[in-house]
Amino acid sequence: MAATNVKMNADFFASGFTHSALKTVETEIQGLQALQAALEKPAFRNALDRAILAMARTKGRVIVSGMGKSGLVGRKIAATLRSTGTQALFLHPGEASHGDLGLVSEDDVVFAITWSGETSELQDIFHYCNRFGVTLIVATAWPESTAAQAADICLALPLVREACPNDLAPTTSTTLQIVLGDMLAVALIEARGFSPSDFRVFHPGGKLGAQLLAVSHIMGTDGAIPKVGRDATLSLATIEMSRKRYGATAVVDEDERLIGVFTDGDLRRCIAVHDLQDRIEQHMSPNPIVVTPDTLCTDALRIMNENAVSVVFVVDGQTLAGVVHMHDIVRAGIV
Repeated sequence: MAATNVKMNADFFASGFTHSALKTVETEIQGLQALQAALEKPAFRNALDRAILAMARTKGRVIVSGMGKSGLVGRKIAATLRSTGTQALFLHPGEASHGDLGLVSEDDVVFAITWSGETSELQDIFHYCNRFGVTLIVATAWPESTAAQAADICLALPLVREACPNDLAPTTSTTLQIVLGDMLAVALIEARGFSPSDFRVFHPGGKLGAQLLAVSHIMGTDGAIPKVGRDATLSLATIEMSRKRYGATAVVDEDERLIGVFTDGDLRRCIAVHDLQDRIEQHMSPNPIVVTPDTLCTDALRIMNENAVSVVFVVDGQTLAGVVHMHDIVRAGIV
């Protein structure tokens, strides 16, 4: 393969790469500041509200489309929407013109991204939406463009300078498009009350899935829970604690409500000076640290670290439901 002849800029190498990097960051920050300023304008806010409501209320899906770099951003936006509970897919404009328009139904919302507003490949999608009454949302920097005029809702992005020194390569513009997609996704998360447990349904694997794991998925239950009644002796509590692997035992009342905890540390402190036939109620800690079944494992681990304990019991209301050791959380891949 022949080597590419590239004319090197001596001034660039003399000034170093950092200067170029800083200019890029500064230019893109200015673009984001322009987007922030646009949010202060009633027209943009109104269009954004309408776009969010249309996506939130649709009985179908959000169909995202775009060409070139805008298309790559569109794929990311569709993926973010899917992962946060909004039914969404990316429709390539070229494939749309060759049969895939059949994917779009009257219940869907189409979200087209085109910086110039004159992307010819999107025209068939626009015509289809207008013909069949499909809601069309367009994000463009040119509110007088063909795309903007075809839209039911136009999100007019501020016209900003690209970070490219020739003001040509999509850089700042794609940053604004990505941020706009994040704005829509986050608003839909809040509109739907999408919770961490909901999020885990769409992210069951990997580190992220582990971080969203609830205590209920890893806690010991039923016969695995070390527990004794309030009338149990110190001796019986010691035996129960030794039989189970948690280094502690719960103390419950007649209704299985957690009323205290006795740990191996408590045992060491009292065994030399107390009778093993003492009632456990005399030696238990009456205000145990607890979590609920829907507590995230990350939060449970934080609670353990803050209180210098390695075991917490799980209660549903006041009823004992389970037990979790710090090692269980580590094995689940949380840390």
